[in-house]
Amino acid sequence: MITFGKIIPLKDFKKYYIITATPEEVYLALTTEITIQLWTSDFAHFVAEPGTEFSMWDGSIIGKNLVLEPSKKIEQQWYFGEEETDTPSIVTIKLHEHKQGTSMEVRQSNIPDEAYDDITEGWDNSYAGALQEFYEED
Repeated sequence: MITFGKIIPLKDFKKYYIITATPEEVYLALTTEITIQLWTSDFAHFVAEPGTEFSMWDGSIIGKNLVLEPSKKIEQQWYFGEEETDTPSIVTIKLHEHKQGTSMEVRQSNIPDEAYDDITEGWDNSYAGALQEFYEED
């Protein structure tokens, strides 16, 4: 019996967030396991080396580090649980100096259509939102 894969519609997301910290501080917050746990208030596993797998929010986000350029760029592949697509979802975070600290450019490609609203809400409220709050409390 031949089974053909299900075609899953995919979307892309791009947005800029202002974080009131330097690009160096934001990069370390995104790539240091203990700091990730501080700003997410949840368990994380993270080793800042390309090719390593990571998890955040007690496994809600799981993926693989592809590119890590200190204070500049993080590129990761994110997994979507049971849904397998032929095209991986790639998250690219670029950090740019900004007069208020850092402009964090987020691009995520190949998001399954049914996950798009949850993913974009997660970026706004949980991921970037939590990081913004973490630095505003200092």
